[in-house]
Amino acid sequence: MDANRLLADEQALPDLPVGPALGQVDQDLAFAPAADFGALSPTFRLVSGKSVDLPHAQPPATEEMIGLGWLYALHSRSCIERGKVWQAEYMISAVRDQALALAALRHGLPAAQGRGFDGLPNTVKSEFEGALVRSLDVDELRRAFRAATHCLLLEVGRSDRRLAASLEGPLTELSHWQA
Repeated sequence: MDANRLLADEQALPDLPVGPALGQVDQDLAFAPAADFGALSPTFRLVSGKSVDLPHAQPPATEEMIGLGWLYALHSRSCIERGKVWQAEYMISAVRDQALALAALRHGLPAAQGRGFDGLPNTVKSEFEGALVRSLDVDELRRAFRAATHCLLLEVGRSDRRLAASLEGPLTELSHWQA
């Protein structure tokens, strides 16, 4: 596939509506009504024109990320048990991603959409490598699930030791079952 040819074919590239704005995939441009055009994050840099002051998007709440990590862990296990290997991979990755988002927040980096993950110290990133799913084999899914829940517990413990202590037993039991 010739990616340049695909990019040149405007018919193949959708516009992406985001609130009142409209983004164009091929141009890395966005169009918005003047009243809605402004920075949504501190990294926004105006190249030309005028912008209005808009409230910056807030990082997700730590409690919400921990709750989602727990929910994804529950779903990970049930997907593995039911033989839904693709959904299990998705859920295991979501457990890992919630833990990475917690790490990003802890280091003052953006947590949404993985934007701060590459900026994490190498020592932190290396803790998460074992949580990558390497195949859809059930034993591999179980291994990655155990690693992802371990990473989640580590990050929860770094932000709330009491909560981590209360989650340790249930998460360990959830991820270390014998089929």
